[in-house]
Amino acid sequence: MNLQEKYKSVLDLGKQLNVQNGNVLEEGGVLKVWGTAKDQYDKDRLWDEIKSVGGSNPSDLVADISVANTEYYTRHTVAKGESLSLIAKHYFKDPMKYKQIFEANKDTIKNPDLIHPGQEIIIPNL
Repeated sequence: MNLQEKYKSVLDLGKQLNVQNGNVLEEGGVLKVWGTAKDQYDKDRLWDEIKSVGGSNPSDLVADISVANTEYYTRHTVAKGESLSLIAKHYFKDPMKYKQIFEANKDTIKNPDLIHPGQEIIIPNL
């Protein structure tokens, strides 16, 4: 199995996330990948996939992934039944970080207990 086959799920995720200016090069037994992810969340998703395939410190892959927008972690569209605490738990594994999400969206959310499906909110860098 060559390295592009081994890391196929990473390369597929990069395509799915629409990584820009990306390229893949295999040389000397090392797969080199680079590109620009939309935001930090997408970059983290790519690294999580790299680690799931190659372990926490893969020796057969070098990745240089930059981020196009560093103003926030990502944007999230509220789904039915979601709350700020559920969203915080999803992104930060800590429901109490809902306060930081609320602070980052005070221009559109007046009450942290009242968000609506379809509403787009900013998930801040924490």
